[in-house]
Amino acid sequence: MSFSVGIIGLPNVGKSTLFKALTKKQVDIADYPFTTINPNIGVVVVPDERLEKIAKIVQPEKITPTVIKFVDIAGLVKGAHQGEGLGNQFLSYIRPCDAIVEIIRVFKAQRPGEEINPEKDIEIIETELLMKDQEIGDNVLTSKPKIYLFNTQSSEEFPKMNLKDEADMSELSEEEIKELGFKSQLDQLILACYNILGLITFFTITGGKEARAWTLKKGSNIIKAAEKVHSDFAEKFIKAEVIPWQKLIETDSWLKARETGKIKTAGKEYLVQDGDVIEFKI
Repeated sequence: MSFSVGIIGLPNVGKSTLFKALTKKQVDIADYPFTTINPNIGVVVVPDERLEKIAKIVQPEKITPTVIKFVDIAGLVKGAHQGEGLGNQFLSYIRPCDAIVEIIRVFKAQRPGEEINPEKDIEIIETELLMKDQEIGDNVLTSKPKIYLFNTQSSEEFPKMNLKDEADMSELSEEEIKELGFKSQLDQLILACYNILGLITFFTITGGKEARAWTLKKGSNIIKAAEKVHSDFAEKFIKAEVIPWQKLIETDSWLKARETGKIKTAGKEYLVQDGDVIEFKI
């Protein structure tokens, strides 16, 4: 199971543009409301240099990163909770998401009469989420972890990302991006979403054949980690061998790490730490 992040905001603030940049998928983007009626869903790799370093030591046949799911949800408008602009449908798409990235427009208005008012835009979205929660009698929408992302090209007043540039650069090769001197902020956003969900990563190296990253809720015990890898590992769990990824890198091999006593034995109550490399024994 991958955790999901809903991308929300008013119409035409750059939601589909961000989604395209994140997933490198071509989606329907246009400067008119409700381009995205059905949500686009994309699975995005969580960047992790630790997995790359572990793989250099293990030299596996396969490297499998962990992922997070992004859901591009169509623009909400004032009155969405009452059905305005297909609002009820769009709000229902937010409910299954584990967290929210709310995009706020801070770039120059495209049409006459449009104002740039981030505070007002945020208030509109917050009101719609709150009213929907009150209507259904719970706090599902307003209680979700949230990241505010200000989409702008010039303002220094807000934490910002130029989503158009990010989307344009996603279509270029790594060499072309380097030549242009562009530094993407997408990795920081992905990691921020990962962190706001209270997630950690542990690793397995499956007999040297595959180096793999796994997602786990912070504070989970090793049985929960075992379930992620294979149901048999949880049911038949005897013990596990665990080493922090840094110590594995320092010793340069699993065998040397065992010989030097850097690998510890963990029982069922062990709480998995971010960066643990684990071998399960059944």
